[in-house]
Amino acid sequence: MPNSVDFSGKPFHFIGIGGIGMSALAYILAERKLPVSGSDVRSSHITQRLEAVGAHIFNSQEASNLEFFRSKKDTSERTSAEIGRKTNTPLLSTVDIHTLPQVICSTAINQANLEYKAAIDLGCAVFHRSELLAALIADYSSIAVAGTHGKTTTSSAIAYMLLQAGLDPTIVVGGEVNAWEGNARLGKSKYLVAEADESDGSLVKLSAEIGIITNIELDHPDHYHSLEQVIETFQTFAGRCQTLIGCIDCATVRDRLQPKISYSLHPETNADYTVSDIEYRADGTTATVWERGKALGKLNLRLLGEHNLSNAIASVAVGRLLNLDFATIASSIANFEGARRRFELRGEANGIIFIDDYAHHPSEIRATLASARLQAQPGARVVAIFQPHRYSRTLTFLSEFAAAFRDADLVVITDIYSAGEPNLGQVSSQQLVLLIGKRHSQVTYQPTLNAVSQFLCQNLNPQDIALFLGAGNLNQIIPETIAAIRQNPD
Repeated sequence: MPNSVDFSGKPFHFIGIGGIGMSALAYILAERKLPVSGSDVRSSHITQRLEAVGAHIFNSQEASNLEFFRSKKDTSERTSAEIGRKTNTPLLSTVDIHTLPQVICSTAINQANLEYKAAIDLGCAVFHRSELLAALIADYSSIAVAGTHGKTTTSSAIAYMLLQAGLDPTIVVGGEVNAWEGNARLGKSKYLVAEADESDGSLVKLSAEIGIITNIELDHPDHYHSLEQVIETFQTFAGRCQTLIGCIDCATVRDRLQPKISYSLHPETNADYTVSDIEYRADGTTATVWERGKALGKLNLRLLGEHNLSNAIASVAVGRLLNLDFATIASSIANFEGARRRFELRGEANGIIFIDDYAHHPSEIRATLASARLQAQPGARVVAIFQPHRYSRTLTFLSEFAAAFRDADLVVITDIYSAGEPNLGQVSSQQLVLLIGKRHSQVTYQPTLNAVSQFLCQNLNPQDIALFLGAGNLNQIIPETIAAIRQNPD
């Protein structure tokens, strides 16, 4: 079985192609005119975007999907019904019927998956998603952004900067960005900007010319047993990067990784890149940027809060390493709107502002609520609606979650989104509500998404900021809640 990814023309088949990380890789391959197919249990705008660039989507994860590749029947004669699509499949008609695909899986696909088992039985080369990303990173002059928090925003900001500077990068990120209408973009230059995920330990496989580490915390107790294990993963990644840029406001990054190029929000750290004259406002942030003791100029960004200013400084460090002038860097950062689900404005109804944010770790919740507090009008409330993500994370950080809602005036907690984890009965949202209630006078438990929506319709007031927090499916109720409030504003 081949031990390396083949970009010479052999087809790729993704099991779970609709995931945010998997779909970005599939998009790049399809845009490179390689044969791409994949399966997912539901159609979405992401799978539709993949179909638009020639990928072939099966609407279920079944062993029969792989039958397509070993059939002796000419692919050009196969009907749409035979391959689970609504339209014909012109791209796969050019593939040698004897050529088996390279099968790509994420950690979410286990050995009991019937489609995975069929791939093994057929003798397909099977690769983890991270191995494909590693191969793409090796194919370019790559910039890989890692860190427990901020990596999607930072990688997107860097990618946008390179795009605005005319460097035409290829982009693979873990969030959707309006500037390139999705989570991936194929450029024509040597540069690739990638988000590097540590959640399953696969970060150790990546080797980039420039590596960025924003911070290090324990966030995935389903995979890591201790912070030390997380640090070891980042140390391996750091050792595989030619140049490491790191935020030394994180003591772990400062002391355990000692990056070649450092950045910080605090001048007294003597970081290579730092800021002064910081002004956090409701409409954005302003600061003066310093490079090794020399003032570069004023930086303005639309994104709120000190965590996003830190992410912007990382972008400055990368831009300067690539010999971009500060005016170009500052202009791109000033125009960058951020990634979707990162303090994303979803609408307004009856004077209530609805914000969607991916925050699912206590540190992220605190930072996001602090940003919301900046925007709140005098006397207006910040209403935090939180869906805990994974039983393991909720159990591990129960006390930290309980203390994370200080900047909220009202906290609404719904049931835990399992993300496929079994419920072992060790933790519940009711427990979290009780702990929050010891610190916060206004907290309520609404078990279902429907109950959350009904509660909000009855209890939100004009000028409230309704902040939907979590990595699960909580944000699905935002449109219906907005519509209901517009229909019955009183």
